[in-house]
Amino acid sequence: MTKVAFIGLGNMGSGMCANLARTGHEVKAFDLNAEAVRKAEESGANGAGSVADAVEGAEVVVSMLPAGKHVLSVYFGDDGAAAHSAPGTLFLDCSTISVEESREAAAQAKAAGFLMVDAPVSGGTAAADAGTLTFMVGGPKEAFEKAKPLLEIMGKNVFHAGDAGNGQVAKIANNMLLGISMIGTCEAFNLAEKLGLDAQTFFDISSTASGQCWSMTSYCPAPGPVPTAPSNRDYKPGFAVAMMLKDLKLALGAAEAADAETPLGKHARDIYARLDEDGHAGLDFSGVMKRIRGDI
Repeated sequence: MTKVAFIGLGNMGSGMCANLARTGHEVKAFDLNAEAVRKAEESGANGAGSVADAVEGAEVVVSMLPAGKHVLSVYFGDDGAAAHSAPGTLFLDCSTISVEESREAAAQAKAAGFLMVDAPVSGGTAAADAGTLTFMVGGPKEAFEKAKPLLEIMGKNVFHAGDAGNGQVAKIANNMLLGISMIGTCEAFNLAEKLGLDAQTFFDISSTASGQCWSMTSYCPAPGPVPTAPSNRDYKPGFAVAMMLKDLKLALGAAEAADAETPLGKHARDIYARLDEDGHAGLDFSGVMKRIRGDI
């Protein structure tokens, strides 16, 4: 049994925390939202009233937070985790933040005598609840090995991507590809239907041909072919437009810093940015199908 502090109980963090608590680990959970803490208690965690309360005595601190500024504050602010944790404690940050911020956090942790990994996730809320996430982990081998048993409770795929920040590199590159491929998949379904080929028939053909991709076979943006896809729930997320836009912005910021050409990434960002600006931030990202069809 490991003593775990879990900080950040949003749509993703709540399921992740629940899976750790259900497997017998001693989990203290904190979030600024008191209702989220109450739900964590229902899943077997102990509620905490602050970051300091959550991390007291913890061997591992797990976080799932909205942005880099929150990660740096939670861990290294005046009353953050570093101020109340014993040397050698593992900091396991599952947030999706910039590569630069992730590496800054790792450097601060190392200087203060802590182990730290960045471990952003892929899979969405359903996978968080089911414990089937994919983790992309950056950080020292020692820290990765310590984190791995907990990650394997929360996910089915755990990859060590290399040094600090490389988990973020893998995540943002993957999600840039996902955003691009989803738009392309939507365009293909729309073209097929406009020319008289129904969605199911096109799916049956293309899902076994060279156009096959995850956006089609697992998360089909056309209603019908994949019953579990958000397209069959009026594009209720899932993984929202706002989250895809966040990841695309992170990818393009990193690309600019690395002088890497990403023309399709920029185009995908612009398409999702317009959806966001038009009031569709809460739509599942596969709901870009509605824009391509001219429905919104």
